[in-house]
Amino acid sequence: MRIIEVVADAGHLDTLESLAEQYRVVDSWAVPSATDGRVVLRMLVDDATPQQLIDTLQGLLGGSENYRIMILPVEAALPRAQPAPDTGQDKAPGGNGQTREELYNDIERGARLDSNFLLMVCLSTIVASIGLIENNVAVVIGAMVIAPLLGPNIALAFATSLGDHPLIWKSLKTNLAGLALTLLITLAIGALWPDALASPEILARTDVGFDGVVLALASGAAAVLSLTTGLSSVLVGVMVAVALLPPAATLGMLLGSGQAGLALGAGLLLAVNIVCINLSAKLMFLYRGVRPRTWLEKRKARQSNLTYTAIWIVTLLLLAMAILIRQQLPG
Repeated sequence: MRIIEVVADAGHLDTLESLAEQYRVVDSWAVPSATDGRVVLRMLVDDATPQQLIDTLQGLLGGSENYRIMILPVEAALPRAQPAPDTGQDKAPGGNGQTREELYNDIERGARLDSNFLLMVCLSTIVASIGLIENNVAVVIGAMVIAPLLGPNIALAFATSLGDHPLIWKSLKTNLAGLALTLLITLAIGALWPDALASPEILARTDVGFDGVVLALASGAAAVLSLTTGLSSVLVGVMVAVALLPPAATLGMLLGSGQAGLALGAGLLLAVNIVCINLSAKLMFLYRGVRPRTWLEKRKARQSNLTYTAIWIVTLLLLAMAILIRQQLPG
């Protein structure tokens, strides 16, 4: 459940109360007018209602600069609300969960290129490299859980679903910066300690099969499902299942030590994980009904969806061909 708090000109109060009745909110109450002539209406809504109601409110109040809509989480409300009667209106697939605005707020933070992100990438790269070199599974898993590179990739899939070009470029820039920093650090490690790169943990990330493709596709979908349903704790399992940083660290260290053949396998694994995460995350966002509000934004998003989905599918097919060729090579 959530509280949707609307601050608007007092003249909108009757319309807002009508909307609350139309959408069968659990409860609603108005707060006395503020000194600037605005009124506050709070609506307690169940998990199936927020997105449709918020879209309607934005359409109603969008022409005014003197309004605010706030979404407040509710841990519990007593007495317990009875299930809302079925109105016969179609709902988006899996409609219960996070609203588009809540998702944007959470996901956009993962795409920010700032000192915190770069420091997190630097630290997790060092942790991953030590774990790989020492063949310490627990340390490698620790680097997986930090997972700074997962955020920009999920943000990229989300941005392309909305056709949000500023967020697309922001996600791409953050993703490339994170990968570049990881490769720079691990290139130096590989050049300094070339004889320490024969551990099973490193060799395990120099090969990829079609089971890895399926794993990455399933994990990307699970990541989005956990976000859209509000079960963010599931993300920890996703971070471990389809980690991006260990193969990136393996790629950098092997390149730094001059082992191009093995580095190619690590690079292929990294590319498969990135493409599969983006493709399956994008499809899951579409399935969950994450789309823009206005008609014009929806048209732009449709074009973006077609373009980026085609790019990821073609890239995945090329990677599948590369996996087949690599598997058929002797030795």
